[in-house]
Amino acid sequence: MERQHAPGRPVRRIGRAAGAVLVALTVASCTTDEATQAPVATVERGVVTTGVSATGSLSAITQQNMGFPNGGQLTNVFVKVGDRVEAGQVLATIDDFALRQTLLQQEGQLRSQQAALDRLVNSPAAAGAQESVNKAEEIIEATRKQNKASLDMAEVAIDNAEKQLSVDKEALDDAKERLSRSRDACGEDNPYDVDTDSPDTGAPTGGSQAQSGDQQSGGRQSGDSDSDSDSQEDGNSSEDEADSEGSGSSDDSDSSEDSDSFKVESSSWTTSRSSSLVPSEDNPTACAAVPADEASVNAAEQQVVAGQTALKNAQEQRDLEKTSGDLAVANAEQSMQNARNTADTAESDRPFDIEEQRGALIAQQAAVADAKRDVEDATLKAPVPGTVSVLNGVVGEYLAPSSGTTALAPGSSAPIPGADNASQPAAAAAGGLASPTRPGGAEFLMLDNIDAFQVVVPFNESDAATITANQKVNVVLDAIPELTLKGSVLSVAPTGTEISGVISYYATVLIDGQDPRLKDGQTARATIVTEETDNVLTVPSSAVRQENGRSVVTVVEPDGAQRVMPFEPGTAGQDRTQVISGLREGQQVLLPAAR
Repeated sequence: MERQHAPGRPVRRIGRAAGAVLVALTVASCTTDEATQAPVATVERGVVTTGVSATGSLSAITQQNMGFPNGGQLTNVFVKVGDRVEAGQVLATIDDFALRQTLLQQEGQLRSQQAALDRLVNSPAAAGAQESVNKAEEIIEATRKQNKASLDMAEVAIDNAEKQLSVDKEALDDAKERLSRSRDACGEDNPYDVDTDSPDTGAPTGGSQAQSGDQQSGGRQSGDSDSDSDSQEDGNSSEDEADSEGSGSSDDSDSSEDSDSFKVESSSWTTSRSSSLVPSEDNPTACAAVPADEASVNAAEQQVVAGQTALKNAQEQRDLEKTSGDLAVANAEQSMQNARNTADTAESDRPFDIEEQRGALIAQQAAVADAKRDVEDATLKAPVPGTVSVLNGVVGEYLAPSSGTTALAPGSSAPIPGADNASQPAAAAAGGLASPTRPGGAEFLMLDNIDAFQVVVPFNESDAATITANQKVNVVLDAIPELTLKGSVLSVAPTGTEISGVISYYATVLIDGQDPRLKDGQTARATIVTEETDNVLTVPSSAVRQENGRSVVTVVEPDGAQRVMPFEPGTAGQDRTQVISGLREGQQVLLPAAR
């Protein structure tokens, strides 16, 4: 509320201002020769307070009603009616067990919220997720190398099997060729030329084989011709028959060219027919070798079959290795994709998780502050010296919360402005009326004969909603600017009053202590502390500035170097600002006078 002053008053203010300027100029002139020292402040733990301010009037009071804001069971009463009390003296207490338990719970929750914030800020989740991605990439590369090595080994096994099969087929061809020569040499009735010209072996036809065999054994046959020309003629006749049979065998092999694998015909016919051979009287040695050669053919055929099986197994093993390797690579790639998704999620969620947790921490700090105030309010202290004139309650009784309506007219000789507008029924319902059996009305205790002052201040609707009884107050007087008075809120008007078209609510502030310069009616500006955060890291509010949407301060290093450092602010008070993160205790910050 604005006050009108006498015409001469602004002159006195101008005179005081001129004097202040003169003093400042004098001090400045005395320090021009000194080295300029940059003012700094320390980041330290302390109390951060926020509040609301308004201008009102100083009024003298002679009576003050007192009570407990939250009510409760009365446990101690340390005064009696008629006792003289001093400022700060404990008058009574209520049971605070539940309040202290609530405070402990809130402090525990605060520690949990702080730990959760520290865990998020220092969490290695994002870095660990990226490390998982790197490890997954290494696993993929190792899996691919292992798969390639397995396939290379399988290809080597296939190549070895193919080589061995080729060797076995050549051995079979050689065995068949020896058998054919033995039969040719055994007698003219030998029809057992062996056709080795199959699609799988690539050996020459039976006729060519017999001819080749004749050429290879030409020396021996020439010797036989010299000794017996009839035997030579019989040999030639056998060659003709062998050529005829070889031609027929070639036709049979042509019909099986489309087969996918080498087929070895059963040698049972060879064994059965060779068993009927009778050694020739002309060449008994050749006929005796036929059974052994037939056995060699049978063994070679079995070896070829074994080689074909080994080749097929090697090919199947290669296919199995390829399928298994491809599956292992696919699984490793899926694991890497999952690791990338986890890393991306951790990286994107991190700032939001931290911000969310900081909000929860600030809310919990406010809850702890409320719980502390509730514990403090369980002890009733005298704000100013006075005499106990009324006392309503004995130990063990339950007291209702203080109504606070005594702020309208708490027995003071200076009524609160606007109190006349309050209706009598409303006042009676709010504060309770005095009676012969209850002289103090609804209030628990009343102090009388008080040589003290109160400030009556109107607050707008939004500010008034944050004001409660017993909140701390700082009061500055226009007439005495160097004096700052301490006080507490007595109460807030329950109904609004229209002042210059704006609805306002009066609050009554009790001033602690005395000063001979205080006068009734002096203009006073009251700042009510609505929130107080204790034992937190703080920085002077004057050192904080905004750059690119961030709160920053200029940190002065021990070597004198200055650097701008952003930080995360919490509660911003008039004098100091809470530091949530970004600064550490003991750092020096530059104050605005040096910037």
